[in-house]
Amino acid sequence: MSDTRRHLELAAGALRARRLGLFGGSFDPPHAGHRHVAEAARRHFALEHVIFVPAARPPHKLERRLAGGEERCRMLELVIGETADASIWSVELAREGPSYTLDTVRVLQAAIAPETEVFLILGADNLTGFTGWYGIDELLERVQPIVCVRRGWDADPNELSRLPPEARARLEAGRLEVEPFEASSSAIRAALARGARTSVPGLGQDLLEYIRARGIY
Repeated sequence: MSDTRRHLELAAGALRARRLGLFGGSFDPPHAGHRHVAEAARRHFALEHVIFVPAARPPHKLERRLAGGEERCRMLELVIGETADASIWSVELAREGPSYTLDTVRVLQAAIAPETEVFLILGADNLTGFTGWYGIDELLERVQPIVCVRRGWDADPNELSRLPPEARARLEAGRLEVEPFEASSSAIRAALARGARTSVPGLGQDLLEYIRARGIY
């Protein structure tokens, strides 16, 4: 069974959780910074489980070709490791069209207990254009955002002023300052394209060897 199909079902830990984190993204590639953010959110908001959801076609990245879904699932496995408090869910890879977060949240909430609180983990960079997300009002009614920001960073007040006061309050309640972690997927892809072979910041050796063996980037 492919890695994509193997992660189509929600993990048992996700189904049991009553405070559940949802962390979506391209994960192209995933790296230690993603794990760092998820761990910070889990600890600060007492999340019982975090689901990593690789996107098939992020609406804001339709022009860029991503690594294959199966490869990104396998890379996420290497980043997450063997842990009971995190899992991968490939629901968006099995769905046609752009990967809208609201669609994923609707499917998730239909599968979990009604009393489960869902926390949407976001990087601060996601707030650029956030008010234009598909179904943003409904999304913010369904989930509590956790906005992970580097110390000293502030969102554009003009951007967030388009949201109703209740939505802005939810974003502020979910603000989480995290220690800087010097890794990004774009920088990693650039380093690999330049021929980096022995060490890339943010990539463990096992993940670097997997990428090299498969010639992904």
